[in-house]
Amino acid sequence: MTTIKGTRGYMAPEWRTKNIITEKLDVYSFGVVILEMLCGRKVFDRSLREESWYLLSVFEECWEHGTLLDMVDKHNEDMQEHNTEVVEMMKVASWCLQTNLKRRPSMSVVVKVLEGVMHVESNLDYNFTDPRIQETEVGDEGELTLLSSSLLSGPR
Repeated sequence: MTTIKGTRGYMAPEWRTKNIITEKLDVYSFGVVILEMLCGRKVFDRSLREESWYLLSVFEECWEHGTLLDMVDKHNEDMQEHNTEVVEMMKVASWCLQTNLKRRPSMSVVVKVLEGVMHVESNLDYNFTDPRIQETEVGDEGELTLLSSSLLSGPR
């Protein structure tokens, strides 16, 4: 039997709390990677002040205060010059990071957004760290595409 292993910070809430495997696991991780690239830091960085260790906590706080550009990598001139595009990519990341997996897009939808064919959903939840929300509502599992880990690792 194959099992999924992952790095802390990249694993979706439904996997951490209920060991539910769906195609949306990779979407969540992709959202984390987008933020890491935009911010020029890892998801966990203990070299920073304690309240800034976890990137998603910082993201949530900056979203609430309207200070998203404060998160952007200050050592990357392109990120600084193209701040409108950076904020748009942060919206893509936030869509990928929805705690409720039903609200996350599929990777094919993410690709369409990146290609400019679609837009990011506008009604997003920016609460990525509330432990009560970490208990992801899965609802009727018939609505989901539950996959075995061996299917997830194969070609698509």
